Amino acid sequence: MLNNQLNTEDRSFLGKGWAFPPAFDRQTGQAEMIAAEADILQSLQIILSTQPGERLMQPDFGCELSQFLFEEVRQGVITSIQGIVSDALLYHEPRIKVERIEIDTSQAGEGLLLIMIEYIIRQTNARSNLVYPFYLKEATAV
Repeated sequence: MLNNQLNTEDRSFLGKGWAFPPAFDRQTGQAEMIAAEADILQSLQIILSTQPGERLMQPDFGCELSQFLFEEVRQGVITSIQGIVSDALLYHEPRIKVERIEIDTSQAGEGLLLIMIEYIIRQTNARSNLVYPFYLKEATAV
């Protein structure tokens, strides 16, 4: 228990924030929090799933993946997705350094691209990755 507590405390410098979607502890009424690597991973998912303009106080926040909905998957589209994801993470998540972004197109016929992101957490030099599913044929009316 003590060792686990020390590991959590030692990594608190990586950041701490509300869990998303926001949830509250039934007994204490406090907002549930996440920290360290889990906070970074959740931040990446939020960046990739937020369209610029959705946040009134931060209109530039997010990643403009919606422009690729219903697009035919070609090398130019894949290269554009890689660039847009790289730029979004560079500007909105300073705790990481993106090492590589690859797009798995093996399920493109079903309307799914897998965006594979390998990154390094700058303060710990720890490597991690995220596979983000991007659905080409699904959209909602805004």
